[in-house]
Amino acid sequence: MRIRQVGAHALLLDCTAPADTPEAVADIREAASVEAWRAELWRRRERGDLIAVEIVPAARTVLLDGLPDPTTTAEQLTRWASVVTAATTSPNQADEDAQAQADNATTGNGADDAADVVVPVTFDGPDLPAVAEHWGVDVPAVRHRLTNTRFRVAFCGFAPGFPYLTGLPAELALPRLATPRPRVPAGSVALAGPYAGIYPGASPGGWQVVGRTDLVLFDVAAHPPARLGPGTTVRMAAA
Repeated sequence: MRIRQVGAHALLLDCTAPADTPEAVADIREAASVEAWRAELWRRRERGDLIAVEIVPAARTVLLDGLPDPTTTAEQLTRWASVVTAATTSPNQADEDAQAQADNATTGNGADDAADVVVPVTFDGPDLPAVAEHWGVDVPAVRHRLTNTRFRVAFCGFAPGFPYLTGLPAELALPRLATPRPRVPAGSVALAGPYAGIYPGASPGGWQVVGRTDLVLFDVAAHPPARLGPGTTVRMAAA
């Protein structure tokens, strides 16, 4: 983890994995590190140990904005690093944890389902057969995997309210489309790299679309506007 000051009242935590880390493993490791920092920083802010207006996780970074004294905060982050490191598993363990999440979803074990946001999905996406082929299974097995995985929103990006969902094992990481689509409909459920995602609005996109949902993900009149914010646990259900 590296800390950089950004402007007069912000810090950027860089959680980028070492350059020699395989891409699929790096994505998992970075997502785990970002989530661990997000959870710790939110906890510290709620306890009053940290003063920050915004804590914004991204793919490899966490931005802290609205800091009264960035130098002092940087010193705090350095002291808290050991706690966050202990909460971040190794790449192999992360894969095992992802599989355990899927198993728990099937057996009913794990955290309380009441805390999860259930996303109804119609699995009829144009890339569903290609995903099945890449995973070496049939289409029903893809649906089974996705509906029996407990996902967590690692961060939002790309478009307002677009959630990057972790939970799939690293070996199921998927390539993006060679040629992005000029328009992906709102509500499209898609996969790319180690992530699942849901398009909150129509936009260009290169993720592999496996289904669609009618759930509204972003509403400027709502509080908060994003339905699936960082840290939210998510389950997909066949519509």
